[in-house]
Amino acid sequence: MERDPARPPGVRPTKAVAALAAGLLLSSGAALADDEMYKTKNCFACHRIDRNHLGPSFVSVGARYADQKDADSMLAQKIREGSVGVWGPSPMPPQTQVTEAEALTLSRWILQLK
Repeated sequence: MERDPARPPGVRPTKAVAALAAGLLLSSGAALADDEMYKTKNCFACHRIDRNHLGPSFVSVGARYADQKDADSMLAQKIREGSVGVWGPSPMPPQTQVTEAEALTLSRWILQLK
């Protein structure tokens, strides 16, 4: 195993530092995956992150439901089943190509954008 040149010889990172670094790597990787997932799941056809398009911006959706209990589950259901009348007369068609787990990941990503 190669030594980190930024760390003096004989000094080992603590378990807490190693756990924090691992957590940051995992969380940043997940955020990157979520930032790209909306493009691969057809969301981008109607939504943009910070401006309205055919549907509301993800930032607007996140802000609207930020304080609602179980908002992530509710939004995941709307992604999978579709909805109409919440943001105007245009319907959001069901996104059946999105799995339940992906819908939950997307909804949590949207909620953190607020």
